Amino acid sequence: MRILVAGPSLHAISGVSTHVNLLLGAPWPDVGADELTLTHFQVGSEGRNEGPAARIARLLLSPWQLAACLVARRIDILHLNTSLDLKPCWRDTAYLGVARLLGRRVVLQIHGGRLTHELLAGRPWWAALLRRVLRAADTVVALGKQEWQALRNFAPQARVELIPHAVAAVPAEALAARSMAAPELQLLFLGRLDAAKGLYVLLDALDVLVRGGRQVRLLIAGVGPEEARLRSRIADLKLQPRVELVGARFGVDRQALWSRAHVFVLPSDHEGLPYALLEAMAAGMVPVVSAVGAVPDVVGHGEHGLLVAPKSIGQLVDSLAQLHDDRRLLARLGAAARARIEERFGLEPFARSFARVYRQAGCRSDRPEQPAIGPTASDPRG
Repeated sequence: MRILVAGPSLHAISGVSTHVNLLLGAPWPDVGADELTLTHFQVGSEGRNEGPAARIARLLLSPWQLAACLVARRIDILHLNTSLDLKPCWRDTAYLGVARLLGRRVVLQIHGGRLTHELLAGRPWWAALLRRVLRAADTVVALGKQEWQALRNFAPQARVELIPHAVAAVPAEALAARSMAAPELQLLFLGRLDAAKGLYVLLDALDVLVRGGRQVRLLIAGVGPEEARLRSRIADLKLQPRVELVGARFGVDRQALWSRAHVFVLPSDHEGLPYALLEAMAAGMVPVVSAVGAVPDVVGHGEHGLLVAPKSIGQLVDSLAQLHDDRRLLARLGAAARARIEERFGLEPFARSFARVYRQAGCRSDRPEQPAIGPTASDPRG
């Protein structure tokens, strides 16, 4: 069975790119799915260097290019990675239509953490179109329970599956550089430098901690539109050298961040299921993260990490101060976070779940009026 995975450039800095790379490199033979062949089709602007004219040309030509690819590679299933944001959803609706016209099955995966009832309030025409899109797919895949339930309520005739992200285990020897007893608490933010990631809230919380006499240091790894403003805010708060922007990190450099920091901080306004969160937990870091999107599916408060409300400086200060002052708690939560990922978010359950979805889509000769709706074997219960 041949699957074409549509998503951004494999080299782009994004969670969806990470997901596509994970699919392409998943251990299919280990789960008895060695008959599956996955290839990539690039969509979207991420990872491209193009001007306005080239972008318009790409948007006009790409549905035809997709059609040619589906035919030339004799593709059985199009795995289309999209989000509920207006622009990519319009674009990907065209791709879905091309695949259906050519008689191909479609697995539509929704990223980004946006909920239908929030996005579509006051937009009945957009809601009607989205319902048709969801019903046209053979399977819709959500990343978290909240999104899964919202899609299920919104389009009850669609087949909605829940498959969270996954990450590879981090060898224990790679974590030797971290000392939970170190006097300075090392914090790490890794992601896009965007205001919606809660970075200004994080800086304000760090300012309170430093003025309170606690020894903390924050590394901010990533690139994005807020970099200049963040540097200005760090200077205004006189947080140098306790806060450092280190740019995007990959490979060995990225692993070095995971192996040394104690706490992964992500106080976002909204999220889907961040790969960086799973990677940090797999490396034994304690997550202090906003309780948004699929994050509560992964992190039990006080069990695998600490959850905070978005935009709450006070809760962020209290959580970080607690970890700074109680190193036994820090060590216990770090070990529990690592165990959580190994047990629930490994590569084999991830591959097994998608193999089942692909087989279901590929083997259906007709579409039932009331398809089964439910979580997959990789549903992170509890």
